[in-house]
Amino acid sequence: MIRIRQIKLPIEGSNIKEKVAQKLKIKEKDIIEYKINKKSLDARADLIYVYEIDAKIKNENQILKKHLKDVSKIKDETYKFPNTGNQDLKHQIIIVGLGPAGLFAGYMLAKKGYRPLIIERGEDIKNRVKTVEKFWKEGILNPNSNVQFGAGGAGTFSDGKLNTTSKDKHFRNKEILKTFVKHGAPKEILYINKPHIGTDILRNVIQNMIDEIIKMKGEIRYNTCLTDINIKNNKLTSIKINDETIPCENLILALGHSSRDTFEMLLKKGLNITSKPFAIGIRLQHTQKLINKSQYKKENPFLPPASYKLTYQTSKKRGVYSFCMCPGGYVVNASSEKNMLAINGMSNYKRDTENANSAIIVTISKEDFGNEPLDGIKFQRKLEKKAYEIGKGKIPTQLFKDFINNKSSSNLGNIKPIFKGKYELTNIRDILPEYITESLIEAIKYFDTKIKGFAQDDTLLSAIESRTSSPIKIIRDENYTSNIKGIYPCGEGAGYAGGIMTSANDGIKVAEQIIKTYKPKNY
Repeated sequence: MIRIRQIKLPIEGSNIKEKVAQKLKIKEKDIIEYKINKKSLDARADLIYVYEIDAKIKNENQILKKHLKDVSKIKDETYKFPNTGNQDLKHQIIIVGLGPAGLFAGYMLAKKGYRPLIIERGEDIKNRVKTVEKFWKEGILNPNSNVQFGAGGAGTFSDGKLNTTSKDKHFRNKEILKTFVKHGAPKEILYINKPHIGTDILRNVIQNMIDEIIKMKGEIRYNTCLTDINIKNNKLTSIKINDETIPCENLILALGHSSRDTFEMLLKKGLNITSKPFAIGIRLQHTQKLINKSQYKKENPFLPPASYKLTYQTSKKRGVYSFCMCPGGYVVNASSEKNMLAINGMSNYKRDTENANSAIIVTISKEDFGNEPLDGIKFQRKLEKKAYEIGKGKIPTQLFKDFINNKSSSNLGNIKPIFKGKYELTNIRDILPEYITESLIEAIKYFDTKIKGFAQDDTLLSAIESRTSSPIKIIRDENYTSNIKGIYPCGEGAGYAGGIMTSANDGIKVAEQIIKTYKPKNY
């Protein structure tokens, strides 16, 4: 097959096959078959879709000899498993965490016949959704099963973004997207720029993947928390889950970024953990119409809800940027510890609520929170405790004009708030350090020059966005192992990823390392 780039078509739709034929200077009947490899929206001038098409053509070699612009032969882009190793496994491979890293590590290992055991402190999808919905309605928090913990990880209650900027020379990302489609995701994620699934579809996809892992003789245990590890001569010998001790020589730590109690335990047991920079901030709500108008310049029923990506460096050299932007979404209470409050954003596949929301976050470093391994966690907890107290257990919310004037909001403006969880009008500045407040005000005013109305008086601000990334890193070597032999830290919680795709990719890398080392064994 050959690849044809820069096929430009109107957003209202057009005949792709006809355009391909024109580009190749052939007749349509000479195109045996074709598929979309990439599709992106160009909104710089006239709104158009730009396609990259893979096509099977009659007399393909003759076409290639013409050396036409934007036309090339397709190389093999198939993901390939590594060859299996020769070492014997004494015990079952155990994976801690059923977020994207653990899910894909387990899926790949099960596919190659390793029959892994995956433990997850939270509930299965069905019961987790019920628990989270109850929390949003009644404020009753389950510390082990919530927006952060449970089948699918934190991404289960998110926008389900699947975009990544990482290079894919081994085609792991393609394999991840193909796996999602195989288990119920829309086929368009294989080719659209900035693909997303949405929390509603993602839940079904995750459940289907879990079902297949079990069919492949993998094992899943819910409501099961890693509470201890046992080490001898710097090698892992067993782990403790709940009240049960299990022999273990290979442990994949696919922890989420909120596994704070587990990080504390691992540090005490001698794992090499260091703190790392992260970001803290708030989440803004605007009407989706305002964002669409700014990004598209005109209304069009063929266009999806618009998104944005904003960055700024303040006069004091702090980075401020938008994060986890959710078109047509919800701001959600994403707390996981009692008497503390954290928020996040979430969208369904259709992204069809009236509001767009995004975190606007400020970079912080060890100079802000300290040099000890868990100082970043302490910093997060301090702010989350303040947020809980000031919001009276609800999501602290404020109008931008009141944020600037440092006073509590007493009423709303024209933007109807869209939350999952209850909110409380208050003064968010009572939660944040002054340097974060100053950075946010300066940046939001600047962002208004990029998106007119971004800093309008009734823009809704909510706090606190504190779980942007892991505040720690578990050090590992080139073989993906920690300083304790047999422990493989991976994914977002361990500090090696940020989002669904990079976490899944990292989980696959660790699975590959184990596959290259050991041969499968039935248990």
